[in-house]
Amino acid sequence: MSLRTARKNVVTRAVMIALAATSMTTVQAIAQEGAEEVERIAVTGSRINRTDIETASPVTVISADFIAKSGYTSVQEILSMQPAAAGMSLGSTSNNGSGGSATVNLRGMGTQRTLVLMNGRRMVASGTGADSSVDLNTIPVSMIQTIEILKDGASAVYGSDAIAGVVNIITKKDFEGTEVTADGSITDKGDGESGGFSILHGSEVAGGNLVLGAQYSNRGEIIQSDRDFVPPGESSFIPGGTLGGKVLDENGNFVKNDETYDYTDDSYAQTPNELLSLFSSFNSEIADDTELSIDLMYTRRESNQQMAPQPANIDLDRSQLDDKYNDQFDKVDEDGNPIDTLNYRRRMTDAGPRIYGQETDTYRASVGLTGYLSNDSQWDMSATYGRNDSKDSVGNSIHAGNMEQSIYDHQDDWFSGDPMNTDFLASEGIMYTEQNEGGNEQFTLAAGYSGISESDIGYAIGVESRFESGYYTPDLITQAGESTAAQQDPTEGNYSVQSIYGEVSVPVTDSFTVEAATRYDNYSTFGGAATWKLGATYTITDGLMFRAVAATGFRAPSVSELYSGNSGSFDYLSDPWEREQDAQIKVNYVGDPDLQPEESESFTAGVVWEVMEGLSTTVDYWSFDITNAISRVNVQDEMNKCFKDDLAACETIKITPDGDLSNMTSSLTNIGQQNTSGVDWNVSYSASIFKVTLDTTYLIEFEENDISYEGTIDGNMGGYSQLKSNLTINTELTEDLSLLYTANYIQGMEGDGYTTDNVIYHNISTAYHINDAWQVTGGIKNLFDTEPEEVPDGNDMNTVPNIYDVVGRTFFVNTSYKF
Repeated sequence: MSLRTARKNVVTRAVMIALAATSMTTVQAIAQEGAEEVERIAVTGSRINRTDIETASPVTVISADFIAKSGYTSVQEILSMQPAAAGMSLGSTSNNGSGGSATVNLRGMGTQRTLVLMNGRRMVASGTGADSSVDLNTIPVSMIQTIEILKDGASAVYGSDAIAGVVNIITKKDFEGTEVTADGSITDKGDGESGGFSILHGSEVAGGNLVLGAQYSNRGEIIQSDRDFVPPGESSFIPGGTLGGKVLDENGNFVKNDETYDYTDDSYAQTPNELLSLFSSFNSEIADDTELSIDLMYTRRESNQQMAPQPANIDLDRSQLDDKYNDQFDKVDEDGNPIDTLNYRRRMTDAGPRIYGQETDTYRASVGLTGYLSNDSQWDMSATYGRNDSKDSVGNSIHAGNMEQSIYDHQDDWFSGDPMNTDFLASEGIMYTEQNEGGNEQFTLAAGYSGISESDIGYAIGVESRFESGYYTPDLITQAGESTAAQQDPTEGNYSVQSIYGEVSVPVTDSFTVEAATRYDNYSTFGGAATWKLGATYTITDGLMFRAVAATGFRAPSVSELYSGNSGSFDYLSDPWEREQDAQIKVNYVGDPDLQPEESESFTAGVVWEVMEGLSTTVDYWSFDITNAISRVNVQDEMNKCFKDDLAACETIKITPDGDLSNMTSSLTNIGQQNTSGVDWNVSYSASIFKVTLDTTYLIEFEENDISYEGTIDGNMGGYSQLKSNLTINTELTEDLSLLYTANYIQGMEGDGYTTDNVIYHNISTAYHINDAWQVTGGIKNLFDTEPEEVPDGNDMNTVPNIYDVVGRTFFVNTSYKF
């Protein structure tokens, strides 16, 4: 019998506290008396393979069974429902600027501050080039066994990015047989049709277990104007065009424009995408004391967003305009200065809506060796390569330079207010398709040694070497600033990092254990960063334990933050000088190669209590403080300060005291800070045929750059509800029939002059085992079709789609057959 086999044939003494109807739990174990030897267990947040799962850090586990019963079809949808998620993230309802990506934002601290792992190893940044976060679309749901969410800082264990926490995707292994799954969904309005299928096959091959899988999914679109809660859009860019804010009447005179354009008819509320994923894993004992593991994954994403036709904004040279038009406008301003240009605006409906398209290919290969030694320790070595290639396009884009020349050449046509012929626009070189390319690459080598001594002292040491690179090349017309969209520069760069770490777990007494970890990372860009973690658990009784962790962390600046050039963005802002004709105002975003790493301190402390048989609870206080945060100033706030004659604020965003916003710029800096704290409370009760779980997060404080956001909402920062809670009730009606009910509660928030109400989303599903091989699940999301709260300064649809459900009541069904 091999050493590894001997370890598997032992009695496990860990007792899991169930916190989500056997499918979503807060990990914590309480030792049973009489167990002498236990299996080694890997826990997210530690390099030590422990003899139990008693750790000082809270970890939530979501199982494949819960995912299937809830009708979740993406990792982002699963994670966005967690009470610990806040702020802004990207997902299926992110139409403006998402690039089709999906992200997670733990504690609302920013998507770039949550580390995403697969089987304990880093995922490559992915999306549409030089990205700083992982596109969760690249992870097929069908390959997931569990998702582990570490809600604690973990830089001392994993290095950069793990400031707010860690999401670890555990894939299916040791799978035998073939399982075929199909799913579909549609809203009660008859749109948003989505569906997919997957096949998973596992067998014993070459002395090991080989798993092969494929998944395909297709998400349907929803148009914004098809939802009653979406008000008509009111843009000053109208199809007929305006000159100096005026339109031509039937007498040839320019008069004040009172018309607006409804852009919701052409914009998506839910964006379509098509995903194809292929994945495989192989695990084998290649010797009595050595294991080989191989993970391979490929995902192809084809996605679209659609927005209203391009708003063209062109300053015309008055010297080239006919007198019959020129003479109708003032020649000098109120100070007597000549007015040399006239602003022409036109919604380019003749070209059609802007269609954003992405084609991304993400590859991942990870190979690892693990050896088991006679002294009850082990070594491991791994190599992980990830790559993301992308091509994205914007159809029906407008060439500003060619349009300007065409206006000079055909003034009567452009100023008449009549539609323009599409063939004419094409012949003039005004319409074109913007083509961009980008990518990311990551290569990691790691080696470690860990074990548990005869006195139960756990230890782990290791080294890592990682290389990261990324680039993004915008269309040449966009780089030249000749598009009516914002000008953008290319991005390209790379860095490397070498790391060494150590971790120890010491049982001071039978009931008191101390944990410690430290890590040193040396970056080619800014130098070294050292972090540490110190935690402890104290068991009062078999059912009562206290835990606490203090840690430091850091986040290294990403390739895009270091090397990105100017990238224009039309943000929803309010001009205090009231000169801008539209709510979307251009802001130039730029990076900085001299950025330094962010630094953080975190603290968690809590109690785990098994009150009685079937009833358990956990309560954890947490706090995070970030200094030297890489962030941009609040442009709206700086504009308001400048309006009040704060000259420093004017200089910060490069505007003038008299309200010239033409060069408004927001640079990345290390002057930011972020402080947040709160309480997580979980309670679970199980009896007979049902299990009930309540998972709650109360936000005490969220402050960024001296501005408090707890209990507030807006379109730029997202929502920081002070109380979010999930209720789960799982009932086993019969041996083959189960019922799952979940309720997601979001407390109301304060905006700038408005308040949102409390919201509860109710969801229900049922699963039926037709026989041992065949299962069918069906359900309804947003059972009562609860509409999103109105957010007047929201980033889309007069709300914040990242916080509230804009899709509405949705019916879903999935079925799986295993043979």
